[in-house]
Amino acid sequence: MNYNSQPMTPIVSIVGKSNSGKTTLLEKLIPALRRRGYRVGTIKHHAHADFEIDYPGKDTWRHYQAGAEAVLISAPGKMALIERSPATVPPVTELAGRLTNVDLVLTEGFKLDAAPKIEVVRAARSRQPLCAPADLVALVTDLPLDLAVPRFGLDETEALADFIEHTFL
Repeated sequence: MNYNSQPMTPIVSIVGKSNSGKTTLLEKLIPALRRRGYRVGTIKHHAHADFEIDYPGKDTWRHYQAGAEAVLISAPGKMALIERSPATVPPVTELAGRLTNVDLVLTEGFKLDAAPKIEVVRAARSRQPLCAPADLVALVTDLPLDLAVPRFGLDETEALADFIEHTFL
């Protein structure tokens, strides 16, 4: 299936059980796609509402605690935006629309969202995918799973990057 007819930036979700290797795969996949000249943005799904990326006592933390709806911190070469959001996680397409200047958005998690999914199934964590085969565009695994989707080994990063490039970019 070819998704590059979408009018927006392509989104691909890397999904799998906790500790299956999703972050490790992204750490390899992002530089592989960057070497090909693509600008990659990422969105991480976090299951708990209490995460912090700011530190108590810092100016930006104090601004937020004082009631600011949004706090943006900017420095040469880096910036971050912290803003209040609804109690439910918005759809990944809405979140991805906030990322600019990227050619591809890779998400980690979002297994229930409608975005195309590549599932990581590592024998040490699971014997079967979480997602139904119809919901997957590819599988990254060290198991001999026989599903009707392209299958890549855990270390086949370049082949997976080829697949993503040809399918989505």
